[in-house]
Amino acid sequence: MVYALLLSFTNFDGLSGNWSWVGWQNYTTALHDPLVWASLRRTGLYAVIVVPLSLAGGLAFAVLLNQRIRAVGVFRTIFYLPSVVPIVATALMFKLMFDRDTGLINGILSWFGIDAVSWLIDPHAFLILVLLSLWGLGGGMVVFLAGLQAIPAELLEAASMDGAGPWRRFWHITLPLLSPMIFFQLVLSLIGTLQTLVQPLLMAPATGGNAGGAVDTGVPQGNHLYMVNVYAQFFSYQKFGYGAALLWILFLVILAVTVLVMRSSARWVYYEVDQDGAEQ
Repeated sequence: MVYALLLSFTNFDGLSGNWSWVGWQNYTTALHDPLVWASLRRTGLYAVIVVPLSLAGGLAFAVLLNQRIRAVGVFRTIFYLPSVVPIVATALMFKLMFDRDTGLINGILSWFGIDAVSWLIDPHAFLILVLLSLWGLGGGMVVFLAGLQAIPAELLEAASMDGAGPWRRFWHITLPLLSPMIFFQLVLSLIGTLQTLVQPLLMAPATGGNAGGAVDTGVPQGNHLYMVNVYAQFFSYQKFGYGAALLWILFLVILAVTVLVMRSSARWVYYEVDQDGAEQ
Protein backbone atom coordinates (compact mmCIF):
# COMPACT_ATOMS: atom_id res chain seq x y z
CA MET A 1 0.00 0.00 0.00
CA VAL A 2 2.87 2.36 0.79
CA TYR A 3 4.44 1.59 -2.59
CA ALA A 4 1.12 2.21 -4.38
CA LEU A 5 0.70 5.49 -2.53
CA LEU A 6 4.16 6.68 -3.53
CA LEU A 7 3.56 5.48 -7.09
CA SER A 8 0.41 7.62 -7.32
CA PHE A 9 2.55 10.74 -7.03
CA THR A 10 4.68 9.85 -10.08
CA ASN A 11 4.25 9.49 -13.84
CA PHE A 12 5.74 5.97 -13.87
CA ASP A 13 4.72 3.95 -16.95
CA GLY A 14 5.60 0.51 -15.58
CA LEU A 15 8.44 -0.09 -18.04
CA SER A 16 11.07 2.61 -18.36
CA GLY A 17 13.15 4.21 -15.69
CA ASN A 18 12.37 7.70 -16.99
CA TRP A 19 9.81 8.79 -14.44
CA SER A 20 9.47 11.83 -12.25
CA TRP A 21 7.63 13.07 -9.19
CA VAL A 22 4.44 14.92 -10.22
CA GLY A 23 2.87 15.56 -6.82
CA TRP A 24 -0.92 15.83 -6.79
CA GLN A 25 -1.19 16.02 -10.57
CA ASN A 26 -2.65 12.50 -10.97
CA TYR A 27 -5.33 13.20 -8.37
CA THR A 28 -6.18 16.55 -9.93
CA THR A 29 -6.45 14.96 -13.35
CA ALA A 30 -8.71 12.22 -11.97
CA LEU A 31 -11.06 14.70 -10.31
CA HIS A 32 -11.47 16.55 -13.63
CA ASP A 33 -11.75 13.43 -15.79
CA PRO A 34 -15.37 12.85 -17.01
CA LEU A 35 -14.57 9.19 -17.59
CA VAL A 36 -13.72 8.74 -13.91
CA TRP A 37 -16.97 10.31 -12.75
CA ALA A 38 -19.03 8.39 -15.30
CA SER A 39 -17.50 5.06 -14.27
CA LEU A 40 -17.92 5.91 -10.59
CA ARG A 41 -21.61 6.74 -11.09
CA ARG A 42 -22.09 3.52 -13.04
CA THR A 43 -20.39 1.55 -10.27
CA GLY A 44 -22.61 3.22 -7.68
CA LEU A 45 -25.71 2.29 -9.67
CA TYR A 46 -24.46 -1.27 -9.98
CA ALA A 47 -23.92 -1.48 -6.21
CA VAL A 48 -27.33 0.05 -5.43
CA ILE A 49 -28.99 -2.63 -7.55
CA VAL A 50 -26.88 -5.69 -6.78
CA VAL A 51 -26.34 -5.34 -3.02
CA PRO A 52 -30.02 -5.07 -1.95
CA LEU A 53 -31.06 -7.80 -4.39
CA SER A 54 -28.28 -10.08 -3.12
CA LEU A 55 -29.29 -9.58 0.50
CA ALA A 56 -33.01 -9.96 -0.19
CA GLY A 57 -32.50 -12.98 -2.42
CA GLY A 58 -30.20 -14.75 0.02
CA LEU A 59 -32.63 -14.11 2.87
CA ALA A 60 -35.61 -15.30 0.82
CA PHE A 61 -33.86 -18.55 -0.10
CA ALA A 62 -32.82 -19.06 3.53
CA VAL A 63 -36.38 -18.61 4.80
CA LEU A 64 -37.65 -20.95 2.09
CA LEU A 65 -35.10 -23.66 2.86
CA ASN A 66 -35.50 -23.33 6.62
CA GLN A 67 -38.86 -25.12 6.39
CA ARG A 68 -39.33 -28.73 7.37
CA ILE A 69 -39.70 -30.30 3.95
CA ARG A 70 -38.58 -33.61 2.52
CA ALA A 71 -35.02 -33.73 1.11
CA VAL A 72 -34.35 -30.17 2.30
CA GLY A 73 -30.60 -30.94 2.40
CA VAL A 74 -30.64 -31.70 -1.32
CA PHE A 75 -32.35 -28.41 -2.10
CA ARG A 76 -29.89 -26.51 0.08
CA THR A 77 -27.00 -28.10 -1.79
CA ILE A 78 -28.52 -27.24 -5.18
CA PHE A 79 -29.03 -23.60 -4.22
CA TYR A 80 -25.53 -23.34 -2.70
CA LEU A 81 -23.58 -24.95 -5.55
CA PRO A 82 -23.52 -21.91 -7.90
CA SER A 83 -21.73 -19.85 -5.25
CA VAL A 84 -18.73 -22.22 -5.18
CA VAL A 85 -18.26 -22.28 -8.96
CA PRO A 86 -15.23 -20.10 -9.89
CA ILE A 87 -16.25 -16.71 -11.22
CA VAL A 88 -14.30 -17.29 -14.45
CA ALA A 89 -16.29 -20.45 -15.21
CA THR A 90 -19.56 -18.72 -14.32
CA ALA A 91 -18.82 -15.70 -16.52
CA LEU A 92 -17.88 -17.89 -19.48
CA MET A 93 -21.04 -19.93 -18.98
CA PHE A 94 -23.15 -16.76 -19.07
CA LYS A 95 -21.27 -15.56 -22.12
CA LEU A 96 -22.07 -18.80 -23.93
CA MET A 97 -25.70 -18.75 -22.82
CA PHE A 98 -26.29 -15.17 -23.95
CA ASP A 99 -24.28 -15.31 -27.17
CA ARG A 100 -26.24 -13.71 -30.00
CA ASP A 101 -25.68 -16.41 -32.60
CA THR A 102 -25.24 -19.66 -30.69
CA GLY A 103 -26.52 -18.86 -27.19
CA LEU A 104 -29.13 -20.95 -25.41
CA ILE A 105 -31.29 -17.94 -24.50
CA ASN A 106 -31.69 -16.76 -28.09
CA GLY A 107 -32.28 -20.37 -29.12
CA ILE A 108 -35.24 -20.53 -26.73
CA LEU A 109 -36.54 -17.15 -27.92
CA SER A 110 -36.42 -18.35 -31.53
CA TRP A 111 -38.98 -21.06 -30.66
CA PHE A 112 -41.45 -18.24 -30.00
CA GLY A 113 -40.56 -16.35 -33.15
CA ILE A 114 -38.54 -13.68 -31.33
CA ASP A 115 -35.51 -12.28 -33.16
CA ALA A 116 -32.04 -12.81 -31.72
CA VAL A 117 -30.98 -10.23 -29.12
CA SER A 118 -27.42 -8.94 -28.72
CA TRP A 119 -27.29 -9.47 -24.98
CA LEU A 120 -23.58 -8.82 -24.49
CA ILE A 121 -23.52 -5.27 -25.86
CA ASP A 122 -25.42 -2.13 -24.94
CA PRO A 123 -28.14 -1.60 -23.92
CA HIS A 124 -28.51 -5.13 -22.50
CA ALA A 125 -24.97 -5.73 -21.22
CA PHE A 126 -25.59 -4.13 -17.83
CA LEU A 127 -28.64 -6.33 -17.21
CA ILE A 128 -26.63 -9.49 -17.93
CA LEU A 129 -23.88 -8.28 -15.57
CA VAL A 130 -26.45 -7.85 -12.79
CA LEU A 131 -27.86 -11.33 -13.42
CA LEU A 132 -24.34 -12.77 -13.31
CA SER A 133 -23.70 -11.05 -9.98
CA LEU A 134 -26.88 -12.53 -8.52
CA TRP A 135 -26.00 -16.05 -9.61
CA GLY A 136 -24.15 -16.85 -6.37
CA LEU A 137 -26.91 -16.06 -3.87
CA GLY A 138 -26.24 -19.38 -2.16
CA GLY A 139 -23.31 -17.97 -0.21
CA GLY A 140 -25.46 -15.40 1.54
CA MET A 141 -28.22 -17.97 1.90
CA VAL A 142 -25.98 -20.20 4.03
CA VAL A 143 -25.14 -17.34 6.39
CA PHE A 144 -28.79 -16.36 6.80
CA LEU A 145 -29.79 -20.00 7.22
CA ALA A 146 -27.37 -20.36 10.11
CA GLY A 147 -28.85 -17.24 11.67
CA LEU A 148 -32.42 -18.49 11.27
CA GLN A 149 -31.60 -21.78 12.93
CA ALA A 150 -30.03 -19.93 15.88
CA ILE A 151 -33.23 -18.02 16.67
CA PRO A 152 -34.85 -19.52 19.80
CA ALA A 153 -38.01 -21.36 18.83
CA GLU A 154 -39.71 -20.31 22.09
CA LEU A 155 -39.69 -16.67 20.99
CA LEU A 156 -41.60 -17.46 17.82
CA GLU A 157 -43.97 -19.78 19.68
CA ALA A 158 -44.69 -17.15 22.32
CA ALA A 159 -45.41 -14.55 19.65
CA SER A 160 -47.68 -16.98 17.85
CA MET A 161 -49.61 -17.68 21.06
CA ASP A 162 -50.04 -13.92 21.51
CA GLY A 163 -51.73 -13.76 18.12
CA ALA A 164 -48.83 -12.59 15.95
CA GLY A 165 -49.10 -13.81 12.36
CA PRO A 166 -46.22 -15.04 10.19
CA TRP A 167 -45.44 -11.57 8.82
CA ARG A 168 -45.40 -9.90 12.26
CA ARG A 169 -43.20 -12.67 13.66
CA PHE A 170 -40.79 -12.22 10.79
CA TRP A 171 -40.72 -8.41 11.02
CA HIS A 172 -40.53 -8.02 14.81
CA ILE A 173 -38.53 -11.13 15.83
CA THR A 174 -36.74 -12.82 12.95
CA LEU A 175 -35.46 -9.72 11.17
CA PRO A 176 -34.09 -7.94 14.29
CA LEU A 177 -32.26 -11.11 15.37
CA LEU A 178 -30.79 -11.44 11.87
CA SER A 179 -29.68 -7.80 11.73
CA PRO A 180 -26.03 -8.53 12.73
CA MET A 181 -25.75 -10.95 9.80
CA ILE A 182 -27.44 -8.48 7.48
CA PHE A 183 -24.94 -5.85 8.59
CA PHE A 184 -22.01 -8.22 8.09
CA GLN A 185 -23.09 -9.19 4.58
CA LEU A 186 -23.99 -5.60 3.69
CA VAL A 187 -20.46 -4.38 4.43
CA LEU A 188 -18.76 -7.23 2.58
CA SER A 189 -21.13 -6.95 -0.39
CA LEU A 190 -20.55 -3.21 -0.72
CA ILE A 191 -16.77 -3.62 -0.61
CA GLY A 192 -16.81 -6.45 -3.14
CA THR A 193 -19.31 -4.84 -5.51
CA LEU A 194 -17.45 -1.52 -5.68
CA GLN A 195 -14.31 -3.44 -6.72
CA THR A 196 -15.96 -5.49 -9.48
CA LEU A 197 -13.58 -6.06 -12.39
CA VAL A 198 -13.34 -9.67 -13.57
CA GLN A 199 -17.01 -10.06 -14.55
CA PRO A 200 -17.19 -7.12 -17.00
CA LEU A 201 -13.90 -8.12 -18.61
CA LEU A 202 -14.91 -11.74 -19.10
CA MET A 203 -18.38 -10.80 -20.35
CA ALA A 204 -17.01 -8.46 -23.02
CA PRO A 205 -18.07 -9.55 -26.54
CA ALA A 206 -15.45 -11.24 -28.70
CA THR A 207 -15.63 -8.39 -31.21
CA GLY A 208 -13.77 -6.17 -28.76
CA GLY A 209 -13.88 -2.39 -28.77
CA ASN A 210 -15.54 -2.17 -32.18
CA ALA A 211 -18.82 -3.29 -30.57
CA GLY A 212 -19.18 -0.19 -28.44
CA GLY A 213 -16.31 -1.10 -26.17
CA ALA A 214 -14.71 1.36 -23.80
CA VAL A 215 -11.10 2.44 -23.37
CA ASP A 216 -9.47 -0.41 -25.31
CA THR A 217 -10.90 -3.17 -23.08
CA GLY A 218 -13.76 -4.31 -25.29
CA VAL A 219 -16.14 -3.79 -22.37
CA PRO A 220 -19.42 -2.10 -23.42
CA GLN A 221 -20.05 1.35 -22.02
CA GLY A 222 -22.88 0.01 -19.88
CA ASN A 223 -20.44 -2.28 -18.04
CA HIS A 224 -17.58 0.20 -17.90
CA LEU A 225 -17.27 0.23 -14.13
CA TYR A 226 -14.64 2.11 -12.15
CA MET A 227 -12.22 -0.80 -11.91
CA VAL A 228 -12.47 -1.38 -15.66
CA ASN A 229 -11.19 2.16 -16.13
CA VAL A 230 -8.38 1.48 -13.66
CA TYR A 231 -7.48 -1.72 -15.54
CA ALA A 232 -7.34 0.20 -18.82
CA GLN A 233 -5.10 2.91 -17.35
CA PHE A 234 -2.63 0.29 -16.15
CA PHE A 235 -2.55 -2.22 -18.97
CA SER A 236 -3.80 -0.32 -22.04
CA TYR A 237 -2.25 3.12 -21.49
CA GLN A 238 0.69 2.13 -19.21
CA LYS A 239 -0.21 4.92 -16.77
CA PHE A 240 0.83 3.19 -13.58
CA GLY A 241 1.03 6.40 -11.56
CA TYR A 242 -2.40 7.56 -12.66
CA GLY A 243 -3.88 4.10 -12.12
CA ALA A 244 -2.48 3.97 -8.59
CA ALA A 245 -4.08 7.35 -7.88
CA LEU A 246 -7.43 6.02 -9.12
CA LEU A 247 -7.08 3.02 -6.81
CA TRP A 248 -6.43 5.25 -3.83
CA ILE A 249 -9.48 7.34 -4.68
CA LEU A 250 -11.55 4.15 -4.75
CA PHE A 251 -10.05 3.12 -1.42
CA LEU A 252 -11.19 6.41 0.12
CA VAL A 253 -14.68 6.01 -1.38
CA ILE A 254 -15.02 2.47 -0.03
CA LEU A 255 -13.70 3.59 3.36
CA ALA A 256 -16.23 6.43 3.51
CA VAL A 257 -19.14 4.18 2.53
CA THR A 258 -18.09 1.53 5.06
CA VAL A 259 -17.80 4.09 7.86
CA LEU A 260 -21.27 5.45 7.05
CA VAL A 261 -22.78 1.97 7.15
CA MET A 262 -21.03 1.15 10.43
CA ARG A 263 -22.14 4.44 11.99
CA SER A 264 -25.73 3.76 10.94
CA SER A 265 -25.65 0.24 12.41
CA ALA A 266 -26.32 1.61 15.90
CA ARG A 267 -29.84 2.52 14.75
CA TRP A 268 -30.87 -0.79 13.20
CA VAL A 269 -28.55 -3.63 14.28
CA TYR A 270 -29.70 -5.55 17.35
CA TYR A 271 -27.20 -7.44 19.51
CA GLU A 272 -28.25 -9.80 22.30
CA VAL A 273 -25.18 -8.68 24.26
CA ASP A 274 -24.12 -5.04 24.53
CA GLN A 275 -20.58 -3.71 24.42
CA ASP A 276 -20.11 -4.29 28.16
CA GLY A 277 -21.03 -7.94 27.83
CA ALA A 278 -24.40 -7.61 29.56
CA GLU A 279 -27.45 -9.14 27.92
CA GLN A 280 -29.90 -6.65 26.47
